[in-house]
Amino acid sequence: MNQADLQKADLIVGLQWGDEGKGKIVDMLAQKYEVVARFAGGHNAGHTIVTDGKKYALHLIPSGILNPEAVNIIGNGVVVCPTNLMKEMSQFDNLEGRLWLSDKAHLILPYHQLIDQAKERMRGDKAIGTTGRGIGPAYADKISRSGHRVGELKDIDTLFEKIVDYLKQNKPVFDAMGVEIPTESSLKEDLKCYRDGLMPYIADTTQMIWKYLDAGKKILLEGAQGTMLDIDHGTYPYVTSSNTVAGGACTGMGLSPKTIGKVTGIAKAYCTRVGNGPFPSEEFGPEGERLRQQGHEFGTTTGRPRRCGWFDAVAIRHACALNGCDQISLMKLDVLDGFDEIKICTGYEFEGEVIDYVPYDLERVKPIYETFPGWEKVEGISEYDALPDSAKAYIETIERVSGVKVGIISTSPDRNDTIVR
Repeated sequence: MNQADLQKADLIVGLQWGDEGKGKIVDMLAQKYEVVARFAGGHNAGHTIVTDGKKYALHLIPSGILNPEAVNIIGNGVVVCPTNLMKEMSQFDNLEGRLWLSDKAHLILPYHQLIDQAKERMRGDKAIGTTGRGIGPAYADKISRSGHRVGELKDIDTLFEKIVDYLKQNKPVFDAMGVEIPTESSLKEDLKCYRDGLMPYIADTTQMIWKYLDAGKKILLEGAQGTMLDIDHGTYPYVTSSNTVAGGACTGMGLSPKTIGKVTGIAKAYCTRVGNGPFPSEEFGPEGERLRQQGHEFGTTTGRPRRCGWFDAVAIRHACALNGCDQISLMKLDVLDGFDEIKICTGYEFEGEVIDYVPYDLERVKPIYETFPGWEKVEGISEYDALPDSAKAYIETIERVSGVKVGIISTSPDRNDTIVR
């Protein structure tokens, strides 16, 4: 494979704490791509797409599935709950040849979810705020070299023996946590179900995506969660268990950094967070509740109300630098319709000083805001020149502070209500 001559794979990445609206943009862009690939996370991610008035909530399947011409790949960096994946697959017809699952992706098994939930209970008021879907324990088993991969479903007798051995070794730990170990008969039936449901879709997706690159196919890489939840670069320990930044696309798909093309960072026109952890621009008053209600800020995966606040341009600049963003896609601008005033966090007060970067400890920063006049309505606008002057000033401030152009602006959940500059 001559990498100098390869077609580049473009990348979509979240810039905040997840829930930025990546699904709509991937769905929109996927109409122009031949391959859409998911590189990290699990079914804790939730992408909501609205097309022709119909809503789709995707958790594992790449958002390109709504393009009947696109091939969709779940890469090796994803952790896969077979039950949830098969349930999601049942919504669609004719997936064979259109959906592929890496044989190197790790399995989330029922005991992973029980461990996840038990650990959260044990943390008490120091809980991370995970979805309880087993993502963390599955990644932990992967790193400790005791996990099980999708490709092992090809020989479920051997896989069954490995899992039984694992469960026996860890029984004292499970007992102490109050986690009930599955019976051998139920485990065997589960594995048969997984094999029968997923076998036609399992492939060596690393070789597959290399061949697509060699053939000059247009490829779009899709992340999950957001930069500020990255295991290394996020607000640790209140983070997810994978690398959500652009570098994770390389490890999660088996790609060289030289093959990454245009990087689009997705950000809401305000900011939200689910679960615990620092959130400098969080709004605790009625304006925060108004953002939650107007933005329908309740988790796609969990239904939990999201914490809401103003746009944090300091964190966005940090995220754009980490990901090498070429442009920002600004989502849900219409949620700010009707506000008299709108704020942007353009700096932090930290240890008695004003700073313009993200420090090690976000718990102790205080936001510094610039205030802007609001606007009446941008909902449904599809031309930049048609935006109110105050909305343009808001967008231009985001560009100035972040140092990155806002190339896409979403003015409603519908695919067509999008401004491309």
